[in-house]
Amino acid sequence: MCGIVGYTGPRAAGPILLEGLRRLEYRGYDSAGIALVTESGELFVEKRAGKLANLTTALLDRTPNAGIGLAHTRWATHGRPNDLNAHPHVDCTGAITVIHNGIIENFRELRDGLESRGHVLSSDTDTEALAHLVEDAYAGDLADAVRAALAQVEGAYAVAVMHRGEPDRLVGARQNVPLVVGLGDGEAFLASDVAAILAHTDRVIFLEDGDVVDLRPTRATITAVDGSPRERLVTRVDWTPEAAEKGGFAHFMLKEIHEQPQALRQCLAGRLDPAGTVRTDELAGMAAVLASVDRVEFVACGSASYAALVGAAAVQEWTGLPARVTVGSEFRYSPPPLDARTLVIAVTQSGETADTIAPTRLAREAGCPIIAVTNTVGSAITREADAVLYLQAGPEVAVAASKTFTTQVLTLVLVAAQIARIRGALEPGVEARLVRDLRALPDAAQRALDNATGVAAIAGRYVHSRGFMFVGRGYTYPTAMEGALKLKEVSYLHAEGYAAGELKHGPISLLDAECPLVAVATSSAVYEKLVSNIMEGRARDARVIAVATEGDDQIERFADEVLWVPPTHATLGPILAIIPLQLFAYHAAVARGTDVDQPRNLAKSVTVE
Repeated sequence: MCGIVGYTGPRAAGPILLEGLRRLEYRGYDSAGIALVTESGELFVEKRAGKLANLTTALLDRTPNAGIGLAHTRWATHGRPNDLNAHPHVDCTGAITVIHNGIIENFRELRDGLESRGHVLSSDTDTEALAHLVEDAYAGDLADAVRAALAQVEGAYAVAVMHRGEPDRLVGARQNVPLVVGLGDGEAFLASDVAAILAHTDRVIFLEDGDVVDLRPTRATITAVDGSPRERLVTRVDWTPEAAEKGGFAHFMLKEIHEQPQALRQCLAGRLDPAGTVRTDELAGMAAVLASVDRVEFVACGSASYAALVGAAAVQEWTGLPARVTVGSEFRYSPPPLDARTLVIAVTQSGETADTIAPTRLAREAGCPIIAVTNTVGSAITREADAVLYLQAGPEVAVAASKTFTTQVLTLVLVAAQIARIRGALEPGVEARLVRDLRALPDAAQRALDNATGVAAIAGRYVHSRGFMFVGRGYTYPTAMEGALKLKEVSYLHAEGYAAGELKHGPISLLDAECPLVAVATSSAVYEKLVSNIMEGRARDARVIAVATEGDDQIERFADEVLWVPPTHATLGPILAIIPLQLFAYHAAVARGTDVDQPRNLAKSVTVE
């Protein structure tokens, strides 16, 4: 959730750290702070509640020159967002400072023990205990002290630690929370996310669970918490810093909505055979397993769970295997039957979602084969899976998912088709039609964007509504739920997503002239049924906004507003249909003056349960 950035090297650390925080602010914006070891060996700390701008203002003309430092942007878990609870946290001696992302589950026990030994802890956070544990263990070697402190810790963490008496040395560690090392020319970096350091280096090490890195400007030494050496590969990242910038758009969310044609093209790269078949080489090593499983369980959260509903429907339609989706936060506490013949597909854009990783590990312990679908190379979920399919969508900075949702749907459709092919259940004619529409999909997404020029005006007409009811049927049902979620996330307008046939079983009581009905009414086998549900809403005076397929000559008789999308394969329909709904949510948010890229109470990567 929170953002961590650290630097050690010959340049001035302050500007580098603040730039890194700016790129990480999407991970948390309850408070921000910085710690520097000055040229005279003093520890300088400044932190402020609220957004990064508050910290930047406080630092004007008073940032000391320093070649090493740590900085943090916080999404609060323990303790209210205020100056006192902001990171970094300092020990009793004022020599050691710590920043942390995650949750220390036994922090109360640790605090009690520290206080009984005379330590004074001034904040309400779990993190502050780490600084004092390192203080207790410190005997001249910071890495040894951090390892000794972490041996007492239970929970999830990415930490970065600095001592004013060791002015070129950072120590970082991770357990179930991401942390990467950047290697430059005589300088080194720590960060929660590659985006924070891409302006300075493309050479990174993705730390793994249990790693502790002792970082100097010219080297990175990695061990386990017990001190045993570990080797990690240096990876070259092919993203550019500009890929994480707005590129002339008013908001990251709008930029990322418009990046979807290219993201879909990248997602398809290498996954369609010239012979006209789906080819996901990542699953080749699992062919025998996929041929023998007798059911499929998807685990995901939020937007990913709606993408998973499309994948589950495609698996069930094409293979006949029972397939269902369970949200990650429920999976562990009421688990389905799990065994070696149960395929588990875990879907998480960050690869670090705690509510998805925990049930995936449960499934692995039960012997289930596991496929992971994620956007993040080196993330935790990749180490739990037998096969990994990357979205290849590029960095997504806005908190609300857009291109990662559509590439998740696309990737899961490819997975479903590959499983069906392996099992001999995908008829050649069906696959040929699917591949034809897959090849056309990026251009179709561009057409959906081009068709959406009137969405801002429509959003403006309805932005004062009491609430919204989104409905769909079949493959359009997950689209309705994702559309409602987007509107809630960024505009703070109330919205519900329902299966259209359920309207008459209760939700229809909400419909009237002040509660529009948003119907995902694209071409499908259940189109006529959906039109009947639209008429039920119209009979209650509800205004109707419809997403419809180009060439539909009926829909304008039933809808007050129509958002047009190109025709495509039924399983790919959610990808095109969500695009105008993403734009509707975006423009509603802009009209209401909300913080589009960083909605209140939300963070991009949810790494706590």
